[in-house]
Amino acid sequence: MKLITNENNPNALKLFICGNLTCKTIDCEKVDSKDTKLHHSRYPALILDNGKQLFSSNAAALYLFPSFPTDIVDQWLEWEASHLVPSVLKSLSKEGSTTLTNNIKILDTVLSKTKFLHEGFITVADVTVWSTLFGVITEPKLREKYCSSAANVIRWFEAIHLLPEVQAAMKSWNGKSGEAVLTSLQSSSSCLAVTEASSTSTITAKLAKTSISNAPASETTPVKDVVSEDEISACIEAWEKKSATRPKLKPHVHPILPKEGENNVLITSALPYVNNVPHLGNIIGCVLSADVFARYCRLRNRNTLFVSGTDEYGTATETKALEEKLTPQQICDKYFVIHKDIYEWFNIKFDQFGRTTTQKQTEIAQSIFKLVHNNGFTSTASVEQLLCEKCDRFLADRFVEGTCPKCKYEDARGDQCDGCGSLINATELINPRCKVCGNTPVIRHSEQLFLELPKLEADLKKWVDNTSSGWSHNARVIAKSWLKDGLKPRCITRDLKWGVQVPLQGFEKKVFYVWFDAPIGYMSISAAYTDEWEKWWLPSKSTQITLYQFMAKDNVPFHSIMFPAIEMATQKNYTKVSHIMATEYLNYEDGKFSKSRGVGVFGNDARDTGISADVFRFYLLYIRPEAQDSSFSWADMAAKTNTELLNNLGNFTNRALTFCEKFFGSVIPDMKLNKEDFQLLALITRELRQFMAVLDKAKFRDGIKHILCISKYCNQLMQAEKPWVLMKGSEEEKSRAGTVIGLLSNLACLLSIMIRPYMPDTSKIMAEQLNAPESLYVLTEDVTMLLPPGHKIGHPSPIFSLITPKTVEELKARFAGKQNDSAAAKPTKTEAKSTDKSNSAPSQPASVPANSETIEKLEAAVAAQGLVVRKLKSETKDKTVWEPEVKKLLDLKQQLASAKGEQVGNAATKKKK
Repeated sequence: MKLITNENNPNALKLFICGNLTCKTIDCEKVDSKDTKLHHSRYPALILDNGKQLFSSNAAALYLFPSFPTDIVDQWLEWEASHLVPSVLKSLSKEGSTTLTNNIKILDTVLSKTKFLHEGFITVADVTVWSTLFGVITEPKLREKYCSSAANVIRWFEAIHLLPEVQAAMKSWNGKSGEAVLTSLQSSSSCLAVTEASSTSTITAKLAKTSISNAPASETTPVKDVVSEDEISACIEAWEKKSATRPKLKPHVHPILPKEGENNVLITSALPYVNNVPHLGNIIGCVLSADVFARYCRLRNRNTLFVSGTDEYGTATETKALEEKLTPQQICDKYFVIHKDIYEWFNIKFDQFGRTTTQKQTEIAQSIFKLVHNNGFTSTASVEQLLCEKCDRFLADRFVEGTCPKCKYEDARGDQCDGCGSLINATELINPRCKVCGNTPVIRHSEQLFLELPKLEADLKKWVDNTSSGWSHNARVIAKSWLKDGLKPRCITRDLKWGVQVPLQGFEKKVFYVWFDAPIGYMSISAAYTDEWEKWWLPSKSTQITLYQFMAKDNVPFHSIMFPAIEMATQKNYTKVSHIMATEYLNYEDGKFSKSRGVGVFGNDARDTGISADVFRFYLLYIRPEAQDSSFSWADMAAKTNTELLNNLGNFTNRALTFCEKFFGSVIPDMKLNKEDFQLLALITRELRQFMAVLDKAKFRDGIKHILCISKYCNQLMQAEKPWVLMKGSEEEKSRAGTVIGLLSNLACLLSIMIRPYMPDTSKIMAEQLNAPESLYVLTEDVTMLLPPGHKIGHPSPIFSLITPKTVEELKARFAGKQNDSAAAKPTKTEAKSTDKSNSAPSQPASVPANSETIEKLEAAVAAQGLVVRKLKSETKDKTVWEPEVKKLLDLKQQLASAKGEQVGNAATKKKK
């Protein structure tokens, strides 16, 4: 789709937001308002892929962000076009607009009862009204004039403004000041031929009275031009005819082997080092992401093998062995079990979870090296290495720390800098130190083997150019930056004992550097799974294998350059990666995970929180750092769980199935779908197909949005039709209630299939409540009847539990670090006496919480002042301009903290600490 618009047009912002909320890509062309190339004078114009043009911004918004036809959404859209826009335009005149004041009062009254304009979730109505008010609320003088007493409007505006989809839309839109936006709105609306109503219409009266329409279902106005007649016809055919021909889930077989003519998918997740307990960032970065994709592929009946395991050789293991006073093998045995148990608790379903300290690993790694060496792709050179004279040993890269020569990060490792991500040689470090004893090492020479990457560079570049279109963006950038800088020979051996021995005369006392043999672990783990492993890794020409590899971005060079280079150097047809799916980093709250400092949630901690593995999976995938770093937050996890899982998905499923049990004896009733029902199915079919499209690209965050959107449609249908009311009416109305509940039960079954990759236990609970056979759990592109009339469901019960604020605070304190535990958290005898309830008063008077009205006003003031500060900071770097406003914001925040009864401190003092 393509959007043609003039500068600063708030209607264009509206469409960018709608597109982001539904994961639709919109290309933008900005033109002069006088441009007549489209033979119209109204902007923006949305050009659809089929060539059709939408000139009404609200019609385009509905197309991008369709809402099931409910009376309240239609009323808001009509109110925005016929009342709000004219009143905003009139506010630009000298006399101003009393009608805008009244309209904002109406909006404020409605928002005092609900989070968004239609119940608890955002709809196209919110986006439309928000965009129209953007210029008013972001222009300080107009905000003061029209919104000074509209605290609920400000709170609602700020909540939408902070949504990631809205922030991304703002960047695409690239609008300027609020005044420029209003000028553009005035220009764009001049041809709308709408006038400000002289009296309040019935629509406005309804909106002022309630945020939820009381109109019966029969009065609900259908959304026009949202779905085509062709889409509706296709949905009718799918519902009525395709259920019988729907494919069944293929039975699980062992071993899984590739087959000619089938979609053979091989999935790996980066092998985690077996020297520590994985934290949540490690888990989402590789094994969990790979598991979701593997489960999705199985739902698509793809011939799928998923392997991973622990990376057990190398200096990381030796370092840990020294710390714990164990042998390297004992360390591997200990942490392999820890990793395996953690992944099992997280419901990560490998076909094989292995390890690299096996005879198979040694055999395959040595055989591959011999091929590479015999084909002339290795060389020998004398290498400067660091020798610790105190420990009397050459120091492998991970045994050396120092200052990075590129970014000056002080704790860079001898192989890579965590500060800038650069790969470095240990001898390049400034002020190097031995990690074991802290002594400064000296440089000595040692003969080592190198992989001749320059000989492979041309083939690698050609391969990357042809393949990387299917990689994540960061993987493409990292690989191409390596190739752009030119490849150099890379050392593949080390003077260590713990590793795969080099099978070459004169090098028997050396082992392979871990980056050389670790990726070969995918092959050896496959070999542990089946003796026919070469069918996956050395397939015949007639068998197509698609390899997906999941990892964090720091592993990209080894999978995009090193491992493919080794495979090429063998001159055999080894399976090379088709799709590298790399994440950015996941942080914890306001900092980083740290096992040593006790900060953050590690895999073995998660099970002790009382929160299910499925909820952890859902939230980690919701915040998966796909395009940029993200942060795990207990408060956000609780909010997402309580709103999206409990109030959205869980609420809908439980209401529908409980109604079926109570009024229809747990039996799916007869269904007579009408045109509006098929309109709904057309919208859901769009979401389903978009869901499959984004999961094919491993965009799991977007996939969740489509699941939740379908669930919202279902909630809207339940609210609009009110089957509990219909059951009290005529036989025709009771029949309609049966149709609604039968349809919703089928959609609950569809959702239970869609969430299986994300929340496998929840999916199975829903399947039990639906009494849905396992053979149904296949994803197809059509919405078909899954549960026919007469199907008997199981017993429904609530699926999700509320995460309370008290639980959030307890978990935040538990995982905040060592400063909050042990002696630091326990009062001394003196402190205990001072807090005894029967003795002295507290040293500082306790703050008394203010009433809710005061708190609401302060929250609105903080939100409004926050907008002022952000606007000024974006416009100028002159601190003298915005620092006074920052001080006002801090003062308001302190007032708010005091009003809530929270501890109030001096902000400046805290900052100095």
